[in-house]
Amino acid sequence: MRIENEDGSLVEEFGESIGVATNNVAEYRGLVAALEWAQARGHHALHVRSDSLLLVQQMLGNFKVKSAGLQPLHAKAQVVAHEIGRVTFEHVRRAHNAHADRLANAAMDEQGG
Repeated sequence: MRIENEDGSLVEEFGESIGVATNNVAEYRGLVAALEWAQARGHHALHVRSDSLLLVQQMLGNFKVKSAGLQPLHAKAQVVAHEIGRVTFEHVRRAHNAHADRLANAAMDEQGG
């Protein structure tokens, strides 16, 4: 997870192993962690950029959340986003999300090592 200011400068980055999980579960767990991070620091507006089209479209309400494994994570993300106030979502291509991929790979390496 990478937290940036509006100008793209780094605020904080972190990642952790979540064990065996689907990519979509990992995306949602990362989203919930980011939302909780922002909420704990008193942010009232947040712009989320993700290379997961499914996550972005589900959070925007354009896609239904059919997976039973994603439903509680989606519900948690919706609640925290609502409590923050203004949360917007943007889908970005994976090539534009290299920092997040680097952190995810480091977390997977940590789990394997």
